[in-house]
Amino acid sequence: MTRSDLLALTPDTLASLANRGLVKRADKDVAAGSGPEVTVGADGTVRGTFPDGTETALPPGRGLDAADCTCPAAGLCRHRIALVLAYQRGAPDEAAPTADEPSADWSPGEFDDDALAAALGRTALTAAHRTRARGYSARVHRPTAEDPAPRVELPSCTVRFPVPHELGYALTDAATALRGEVITLAVWAFRAADAEQRTEVTVGGRAASGRTAPTAAADEALRAAVALADELLLDGVRQAGPVFTGSLRRAERALAATSLHWPAGAVADLREQLDAYTARATRHTPERLALLLAELHARHRAADHDPAGVLGTAEAATTPLRRVRLVALGCRIGGSVRDRTAETYFAHADAGIALVLRTRWDLAEDRSPTGHDLATRRLLGSPLHALATANVVSEHTTRAADRTVVLSRGRIAATSITPVGSAWTELPESLLVRDTAAHLRARGERPPRLIRPRVEADAVRVIMVDAVDEIGYDPAAQRLEAVLRDPAGNGVHVHAEYNPLCPGGLDALAAALNDDTVRAVSGTLGRARGRTVLDPLAVLTAEGVTVPDLAPGAGGATLGTAARPSADPITAALEAALTTLADAAHQGLRHLTPATRTALAESAARLRRTGLESAARLLDDLARTLHDQGAPAAAPRWVTAQIHLATGLELHREDG
Repeated sequence: MTRSDLLALTPDTLASLANRGLVKRADKDVAAGSGPEVTVGADGTVRGTFPDGTETALPPGRGLDAADCTCPAAGLCRHRIALVLAYQRGAPDEAAPTADEPSADWSPGEFDDDALAAALGRTALTAAHRTRARGYSARVHRPTAEDPAPRVELPSCTVRFPVPHELGYALTDAATALRGEVITLAVWAFRAADAEQRTEVTVGGRAASGRTAPTAAADEALRAAVALADELLLDGVRQAGPVFTGSLRRAERALAATSLHWPAGAVADLREQLDAYTARATRHTPERLALLLAELHARHRAADHDPAGVLGTAEAATTPLRRVRLVALGCRIGGSVRDRTAETYFAHADAGIALVLRTRWDLAEDRSPTGHDLATRRLLGSPLHALATANVVSEHTTRAADRTVVLSRGRIAATSITPVGSAWTELPESLLVRDTAAHLRARGERPPRLIRPRVEADAVRVIMVDAVDEIGYDPAAQRLEAVLRDPAGNGVHVHAEYNPLCPGGLDALAAALNDDTVRAVSGTLGRARGRTVLDPLAVLTAEGVTVPDLAPGAGGATLGTAARPSADPITAALEAALTTLADAAHQGLRHLTPATRTALAESAARLRRTGLESAARLLDDLARTLHDQGAPAAAPRWVTAQIHLATGLELHREDG
């Protein structure tokens, strides 16, 4: 009897099940002749007897962690790994699976609940049923020739199935105590995706229980948050004092307590906008505040359609992860006169996603550090510039539903942070992009941003670079622009805004892109004006990784001038109308100036001249209601106009 499951275990899969050091040691033992004497029973059980007397057995239908071994080691030991390697070496060549075998094309949805209970236990199945009753969202990735292991992105962890038709070898970055539950949820997600022929699904919740709305407590919390948004819209930012900010904080806690994480995030951002306005910080903008007000209403309006996807219903606030290996992709510096923030981006290769580590420093009144000054601040025992260009191995990581992570300071040894080296080029295809056009097509249709899950770094990727066609600087927009070519020949437009906190950033970026040895660029990948665009985080050359936000310099280098893009009347009309709506929200509908009322009429006329008749009617309706019925009656019309125009601009920018 041939054990195809053991033959399918690659060194990378074994390293994910245990760790790379254990696999190397076991391989060394087998190569040196210290491996086991292997026998295979009639029932398929593979047994090994080691020179030191240790006996190990690998029964079929069970993973390595459930195998039997007489050694005293806790958890997955080197003897089990060595037995797998010895069995593979002794197997005939024709028994080894090939990439062309049909077994690579399979779905974990084939497992029924009895198989799940037998492999993972009734306790795990019961816990998963509780989560499904509340509803959860998932993104399914079916096997491909490049990545034959199907996987599921759950809200706070990822599950992979590297061995076809076997549950025992399923891999997850969730902590051991949660393993059975999340594997069950992943199997159910595949079932739903197979039935609906989709990649993004919502499982349970409304569909399973017949509910048409969130629970009473969740509905009350959401209505309270929307009422606060209306109050701010009517009275404006100037009237929002500490009492109102405290109300927002309580609303945020109530939303989080009922697992409405996406509205809770919007309320938190709204509160930060008010704090930034009070502190006169540059991160406050009327446009951002207007979008957050519209987002709360949009999520409330769409809640009955897809509670889990729109509200984050039943998504775990945080999930502890087991030992993970992260590859740094760069860093973004922000802040105000009172603080500085660093967002360090990591690729979680085993999960095939990007994560974010946020750090904040309060500043003394006489200090104003640049990104380069912060580069020497120590995080997890290493300078920030080293962490932002490193491979990090953490044994104590917590991941939130929005893909932010917390790494425990005391549990990472100094030797666990090493230079990136070639790790970027070894990332899976979900993170490493060689054909940007195909990658963006495969991403498929997504909901509008206002009701999309609030997932950080969802579009962060590493783009392989075949050539750099042009580099220039737009002084009016204070933006560096470049055109890259990926290996498939697609043009990628790099847009990097000047950051006053990082004065040497654009110079460092231009120098790295001008380097003849540039190999890859990390950043946020998307579409704008019908073109593929990248907001860069870091650049990989033969000299290593350059992180522009942490680079030295005062920004004095001479850069060539970039060609200005041609004017787009539709974008200009939509942006002007949204600016007017944002000004109205900033002032408060009860306190609009005559100039803003006039701007509403002018914006409607401009939209109509551009051919956007529906958008123009919404602004006309808003202006008429303000005049005839007053601000309270006009608030819903402001919301409808803001949602319509913001979504229209988003779609137009993507489609060009």
